[in-house]
Amino acid sequence: MSEAKDRELRALQAALAAEHAAVYGYGAVGGRIAKELRTDARAAYDAHRARRDALMREVKDTGGEPVAAAAGYALPFPVPDAAAAVRLAAELENRVAGVYSDLVRASRGERRRAAAEALREAAVRAVRWSGESVAFPGLAERAHPASVAPTPAA
Repeated sequence: MSEAKDRELRALQAALAAEHAAVYGYGAVGGRIAKELRTDARAAYDAHRARRDALMREVKDTGGEPVAAAAGYALPFPVPDAAAAVRLAAELENRVAGVYSDLVRASRGERRRAAAEALREAAVRAVRWSGESVAFPGLAERAHPASVAPTPAA
């Protein structure tokens, strides 16, 4: 496999891993989110599940073995209430935007367009959840300091 294709496959796998974490994280969000925000949380959860499933197919089509979801993930902070659930949702979206930014850089053609669309969607959801935007969503070096999204639990 060429270096460019290998880089693209690694970026696809990273996006898939981030989508696995987002799906898990939205489970925690959904358990604590305020009633009036449940529809938004469910829509985000469904969007991440759809992206996850599409990425699994893309990884297979590229000749890779899709990275599996972890059995559990450590959340970046406790989620005891609705306010923390909203903060977690924003954090999940910022993390996903970051990996899609990497996929945009690593890919070409239709895959790059799809990655840019996923980046845009995550950035819009992050703004909706947090009420704040950044000039360059998905680019950590251009964003405000942020904490880490859920990571696989050991």
